[in-house]
Amino acid sequence: MSNAQRRAHDTLLAHFGIPYSPAPLDFPRAFGRGAPTILEIGFGMGETTAHIAQAHPEVNYLGIEVHSPGVGSLLRQVEARGLANLRIVQHDAMDVVEHMLAPASLDGVFVFFPDPWPKKRHHKRRLIQPPFVHALALRLKPGGLLHLATDWHEYAVQMLDVLRSEPLLQNTAEDFAPRPLYRPMTKFEQRGLRLGHGVWDLLFRRSA
Repeated sequence: MSNAQRRAHDTLLAHFGIPYSPAPLDFPRAFGRGAPTILEIGFGMGETTAHIAQAHPEVNYLGIEVHSPGVGSLLRQVEARGLANLRIVQHDAMDVVEHMLAPASLDGVFVFFPDPWPKKRHHKRRLIQPPFVHALALRLKPGGLLHLATDWHEYAVQMLDVLRSEPLLQNTAEDFAPRPLYRPMTKFEQRGLRLGHGVWDLLFRRSA
C-alpha cells in the first residue's frame, strides 16, 4: 500500500465501509436512502467503480474487494470526487453474496475482468462457476442485469456457457454484447486493444 492508500484506508473505511456480518444488509440504512442498488465484485483499484458512481448519482453502488491497496485507492477517489453513493465491503465475495444479500435485492451486478486463472489446473479457482452465478441470479430483482467483462477469450467462452445454462438468466444479445457506454474503457483495456487483444462483454437479465 502507498502512504496515501493507507491513510484513506485507515481514515475513510469506517465511514464508507460496511463490516462483514452474516445477516442481510439493509440498503436504505447503509446508504442513508432508498435507491436502485448495483453490486460490483472485485473492483481492483476502483477507477471504473468511481467513474460509474460519479456518472450515476441516482444509483447506490456496493463494491466488494479483498485487497487493501485497492480499497484504499477507491476510498481516495470517493473522497476526491465527493461520492456519497458508494459503499465498500472488504471481504470474500462468496461470503458476502451468500450471507449479506437478500434474494431479489439487487438491480444489477458487475464483474469486470476477474482473474482468468489461465492454467487449466487452476480453472476451478475461477469466480464465474455455475453455483456462484446461480447465487447472483437469485439476488437480482426480475429484470436486473448481470454484466461480466473479460479480456481472456477462453474465459469469455466459459462465462457465456455458464450464463446460458442458468435458467433464471436471459441473454440480451445473441452471444457477446457491445460494451455499454456506462462501462468506461480503462487504460489497461485501451492498451490491450492497441495490441490486438479482445475484450468481451456479457449482459444477461434476470427473468421474471
